[in-house]
Amino acid sequence: MTVQDVNLTPRQRLLKALRCQHVDRPPVACMGGMMNAAITEIAGDCSATLPDAHFHGAKMADLALAVARATGFENLAVPFCMTVEAEALGSVIDPGTLACEPKIVSEAYASAADVPPWDTEKLFTSARLPIVFEAVERLAGAGTDLPVIVSITGPLSTSASLVEPRSFFKELRKNKKEAHRVQRQVTDFLSQYARLAVRKGADVVAVGDPSATGEILGPALFEEFAVPYLRDIVRAVHEEGAPTIVHICGDTERCRDLWPLIESDAVSVDAMINLARLKRSFPQIAAMGNISTFLLEFGPPEKVVRRARKLMDDGVDIIAPACGLSTSTRLAVIRAMTDAVRNEHL
Repeated sequence: MTVQDVNLTPRQRLLKALRCQHVDRPPVACMGGMMNAAITEIAGDCSATLPDAHFHGAKMADLALAVARATGFENLAVPFCMTVEAEALGSVIDPGTLACEPKIVSEAYASAADVPPWDTEKLFTSARLPIVFEAVERLAGAGTDLPVIVSITGPLSTSASLVEPRSFFKELRKNKKEAHRVQRQVTDFLSQYARLAVRKGADVVAVGDPSATGEILGPALFEEFAVPYLRDIVRAVHEEGAPTIVHICGDTERCRDLWPLIESDAVSVDAMINLARLKRSFPQIAAMGNISTFLLEFGPPEKVVRRARKLMDDGVDIIAPACGLSTSTRLAVIRAMTDAVRNEHL
């Protein structure tokens, strides 16, 4: 460890960790979107509370700042749900409550064959996309040394929120042509969304694609319907000069050899995955995670601390929750995790 390493800002530390470069310690982060930390204990005490902060750029930015201050996570992250994209494409959402995130209540289409072409450029002036962009600009200009992460919903998860999901997943096997057409349209939209987010000031783009889990798809469909579309988004972000994180939920072990094909700077995985082994297998990819969210909600703080320190000892590049935090997670337990990481090197 050098003096220069100790003096890294949180932004510098995260960006170096994403490049698998030497840092004094791992950053501790929470990527937003499906994995946001706007727990009720924070949002309930903040003037920018939920669900209002889903629908106002200034409040979204203020809540992101409040989350970072309270939790000790070393980043700012927006939005606080994974319905922004599907709503812009026509699906109907329930705005949620303080304790419940927004959710899709009615998909726009019954099948992939029903999805029409759309004018991608016009989408960015509708629904909540301008609100997210406003929040990003405010956070980028807030004068902090915290990196701004914009979290977008991955292609399969967006498609399965646009098209009735049971129908869409059947069409992956029975109507591949239409399923690929929808995936291509959605990916082009998401790629442009990611590009614009970086231009507005995002330091990192995180892609959460829980529906792409190998538990649902298996290796063959993961390679056909997840890998190329995720890779296209990653490449779009790289062309804008920013790094990426890709998160896939569930047991991805059967698909682990396909991770390098996505070309993401970092992979974020669920708690059942041996992250140290994943890191040894792919040293060129930053490993992120994977503290159980069940443990964070119900476990004692001391067990969370032990887990965080074990991940650090294992050489994990970025310490983070393994999946989406419950809104009832206690702030004291989150602080036990972040304090353990931030103070371990002292």
